[in-house]
Amino acid sequence: MSRDASGLTAQQKAAAVVISLGAERASKIYKFLGEEDLETLTLEIAKLNHVTPTQTESAMDDFYKLCLTQKVITEGGVDYAKTVLEKAFGPQTATALLERVTRNLKTRAFEFIRKTDSKNLFAIIQHERPQTIALILSYAKPEQASEIITELPKEKQVRVVECIAKMDSASPETIKIIENILEKKFASVLSLDFAQVGGVDYIAEVMNSIDRSNEKYIFDELSKKDIKLADDIRNKMFVFEDITLLDDRSIQEFLREVDTQDIVYALKGSTQEVANMIFQNMSSRMTETVKSELEFTYNVRLKDVEEAQQRIVGIIRRLEEEGRLMINKGGKDEIIA
Repeated sequence: MSRDASGLTAQQKAAAVVISLGAERASKIYKFLGEEDLETLTLEIAKLNHVTPTQTESAMDDFYKLCLTQKVITEGGVDYAKTVLEKAFGPQTATALLERVTRNLKTRAFEFIRKTDSKNLFAIIQHERPQTIALILSYAKPEQASEIITELPKEKQVRVVECIAKMDSASPETIKIIENILEKKFASVLSLDFAQVGGVDYIAEVMNSIDRSNEKYIFDELSKKDIKLADDIRNKMFVFEDITLLDDRSIQEFLREVDTQDIVYALKGSTQEVANMIFQNMSSRMTETVKSELEFTYNVRLKDVEEAQQRIVGIIRRLEEEGRLMINKGGKDEIIA
């Protein structure tokens, strides 16, 4: 958890501010917090044993700046806020404050969507236009968006993925239109001058969670319409065939956690290059076992092969997040052995 110069995390600074306000004022703030924020804040307050006067002053100063930033954004928009903040705190601090506040505002927009069950959300938005669905899903959790895209009709899947990938910013007017359409079923939407939504990075994360059959269909169809966009999305992803891009140490790392049966099923639908990479990083005993099972495993459903490959990819992605292996697709990262 990152700490700033005061030595406090963001959560600890929030706790320090609330403590400084006193019980009566703090109770008024609590009324505006959701259950998750209430739980987090209360826990941090309980854990915060000692805060120096300097740390408290730093936390209060940060809190004041964020409040001021949000106020000027609401009153005059992002450009106006940037001008005011630059005059008050200088360009560097102004940029940092704007990034923090606009990111938080974007998170709050469509917050009800992230708390809605995927099935219920799908039932509500499935008949909307692809552009509308794309905007809504741009505010959803990636795994939530992937579940909904999977359930959409095939032709609509491709259009929604394309719309999200090409999305850059959404105006308040656009968001307001969506709000009016869904106002009877969802809470109102917080409007910001221009909130960054969607994009290639986001849809790549969504596509990483989509099953192999739908992933292949979407990419096949999208490639017919916009090959460059399809390649841009694919280059941000990690798919089963990308195992050939891993170094030996990384392959050995994920093989320790993969079920043998999944390896057998996955290799039934893999290329020879992938199979060779996996076999050369196995022990001779494990190689013999897998090859033997491959020989006697037949009539395997394509769905079972794809699910096994997806589970293996899931393990690889998790290990990368944990820093236990590295995926190097772009060739831009400098590696120090």
